[in-house]
Amino acid sequence: MFFIADIKNMQTILLLHGAIGAADQLSRLEEELAGSFPVYRLNFSGHGGSPLSAEPFSIKLFAAGVIAFLDKEGIPSINIFGYSMGGYVAMYLAKHHPGRINKIITLATKFNWDETNASNETKMLNAEKIEAKLPDFASALQKRHAPNDWKAVLEKTADMLIEMGNDNPLKIDDYHSIQHPVLLMLGDRDKMVTLDETVEVYKIMPQAQLAVLPKTAHPIEMVDQERLASEIKAFLA
Repeated sequence: MFFIADIKNMQTILLLHGAIGAADQLSRLEEELAGSFPVYRLNFSGHGGSPLSAEPFSIKLFAAGVIAFLDKEGIPSINIFGYSMGGYVAMYLAKHHPGRINKIITLATKFNWDETNASNETKMLNAEKIEAKLPDFASALQKRHAPNDWKAVLEKTADMLIEMGNDNPLKIDDYHSIQHPVLLMLGDRDKMVTLDETVEVYKIMPQAQLAVLPKTAHPIEMVDQERLASEIKAFLA
């Protein structure tokens, strides 16, 4: 028999942001979900002004940050919504810390990492080109990660992606062992993540579901937050 506190814990959700992003990008989603169950957000190392670790960025480092957060808050296990890289971190946690995870929802998460994909992704993380061609975006990154140097965040992220391309932290066979209920979501207009790689992972996991969001591109700011929250609520019900 579950007590109210047990049910509440099972519905608590942690929102994880994407690469070079920050927790504040998920504030609207938090507002949409907060009336239904407890919601937490956190910034990965070096993101959103959080202390910049001397260690190289890695999925393992970010996953350790989530575990440390759960321990600090006294949360034994939790649901996770992960946008883009945040979803990959959630899957890594399900593989390596299965007892700390209840359910997972991902959106726009790239699973297929090889040298070619990593090289293509890192080309978009050139700080000098961003300053020259996208000054408003450069300014936004500076504000988002202050007092950290946003260029250092980009450089460390690029290094991480190259390492992921050389040795993907989650091999395709790893998904066989993930027994958690997982909802994989992808926007129909996402140009960074393919439907094929998402479906491949979906077919492997025993309790996975798949949802394609209409009129939805990759950037989290372009996602219908009300629709996204509705999908999350239905999955956690």
